[in-house]
Amino acid sequence: MDIRCIQGTVLEPGIAQAVATGLALEIPTGYEVQIRPRSGLALKHSITLPNSPATIDPGYRGELKIILLNLGRAPYEIHAGDRVAQMVVARYEAVEWEEGELAESVRGAGGFGSSGR
Repeated sequence: MDIRCIQGTVLEPGIAQAVATGLALEIPTGYEVQIRPRSGLALKHSITLPNSPATIDPGYRGELKIILLNLGRAPYEIHAGDRVAQMVVARYEAVEWEEGELAESVRGAGGFGSSGR
């Protein structure tokens, strides 16, 4: 779903800013909320989320604020009610880690770019 801001502001180039939404969520256990950039803002105005996708965990109860970053060269004005991000509710599985040896794999410890050979 689209997320709207509740007050206007100006995003100066190169400065991250938390934008208020007025929303607070009670996310069920086993779910998270992911916040993502809007493609139109990114393409037309170079506005993105520097921590994308942002994750809101089920224990958080404060106001949802969206961190926006203007990668453009000029200030960008946001008005109250503008759509500034998208929200996805996603299920996740909790895991318990075990210390031990790793099984062999074809890729092994090959790093960046090694899976395309």
